[in-house]
Amino acid sequence: MLVLGAGPGGYAAAFMAADLGLAVTLVDEEINPGGVCLFRGCIPSKALLHASKLISDSREAAGIGIDFGKPVIDLKKLREWKDHVVQKLTAGLGQLCARRTIHYIRGHGRFLDSGSMEVKGSEGAEQKISFDHAIVASGSKPVTLPVASASRRVLDSTSALNLEDIPGQLLIVGGGYIGLEMGTVYCELGAEVSVVEMAPNLLPGTDSDLTDVLHARLARHFKSIMLTTRVTKVEEEGGGLRATLQGQDGKISRQHFDKMLVAIGRTPNSKGLGLENTDAELTPDGFLRVDPQRATTDPRIHAIGDVAGEPMLAHKATHEGRVAAISLSGGKAAFEPRAIPSVIFTNPEIAWCGVTETEARKRNIRFTITKFPWAASGRAATINRMDGFTKLILHPDTGRILGVGIVGDGCGELISEGVVAIEMGARASDLELCIHPHPTLSETIMESAQLATGYGTHFFKPQS
Repeated sequence: MLVLGAGPGGYAAAFMAADLGLAVTLVDEEINPGGVCLFRGCIPSKALLHASKLISDSREAAGIGIDFGKPVIDLKKLREWKDHVVQKLTAGLGQLCARRTIHYIRGHGRFLDSGSMEVKGSEGAEQKISFDHAIVASGSKPVTLPVASASRRVLDSTSALNLEDIPGQLLIVGGGYIGLEMGTVYCELGAEVSVVEMAPNLLPGTDSDLTDVLHARLARHFKSIMLTTRVTKVEEEGGGLRATLQGQDGKISRQHFDKMLVAIGRTPNSKGLGLENTDAELTPDGFLRVDPQRATTDPRIHAIGDVAGEPMLAHKATHEGRVAAISLSGGKAAFEPRAIPSVIFTNPEIAWCGVTETEARKRNIRFTITKFPWAASGRAATINRMDGFTKLILHPDTGRILGVGIVGDGCGELISEGVVAIEMGARASDLELCIHPHPTLSETIMESAQLATGYGTHFFKPQS
């Protein structure tokens, strides 16, 4: 088996296939496995978000009588720590690769046909590799903003992580999770952050009640949040950038920024791979067309991760990689999740899984909602973060859990309970009967379930 791309999907597929006894070749341009997630995405961004939350927590501690004073930020040391985290994790993956006797080749792979690939190394050396089956795990790349010409002042999700400096005025183009997470980092490090988003709300597609809590907090810390607004022109001006912004009403404004971060989405890496030399088909959006086993329309080629369709999430890619490897090894496996969790690592975090309220309305799915406000949580009170809530989306007749949505401090660590509940077909009454430790934020899931039955302990719900 040959695996093209060593991100969370690719290395998971390679490791599983090797564990199942296949001879595996793994091709990637980096020195070690890890992909965008470990080298330029999930891991370095979360390291920086941890640092930014330390700053936020220390500032807000003054409200409970502890004053740490203004933080002194050593950008060089912060960068070194972030890079050390990345190096440690990717080196560990390299060791796991070697222990499994996987043949790791560093270079860019291109299909010659459905059974062979040409790999060009960084120094131009080429080699041809034959295989019985291949898994494409080539990932995705940031979408560029056509009106923003190439400039060191125009950042993308990769260059923003380099933390070359902290600009005085930073414009974030795109109110999705990447823009808001990096905006959170730069804001806490001292930049005045403005966000522009074409949609009428932040995190388009996410339930508005969840995003409203985040919006309220960001509005207190960001310089401005401009919704239903787009960037029509960007020019270099006086050691910075002048952006022309147009609102929904057609009103135009011109504002000066030191730097701009473009975070308007990602597009699959399906070009330049020689896929035209195979029988694999692409969708109009550039994704490889796959079946539940992640097989493409070419029987010898599978595809996983970002290049195989939404959602573009590392954990989704990892699961797909294992499914593809098991399938190609002769086992029975299919990618049929009921709940893929999503987490926005802002402050507060937002997490959800299963059917969202927005999705349920679009698909005309019958549902009821039960919410437990964190203002009634003892644990939320003890950490001085009562601005969140936990929401269950239930079938109105059976009480079966269709979806879970949470907004609040650290809720990304809570959402997995919702995933298990949905995958196991649990009802609200099942969660109600599961004793949760006190005082914890996990109790808010149990208490939401109690409210679904009509009898909550810490929140009074009048009986109809």
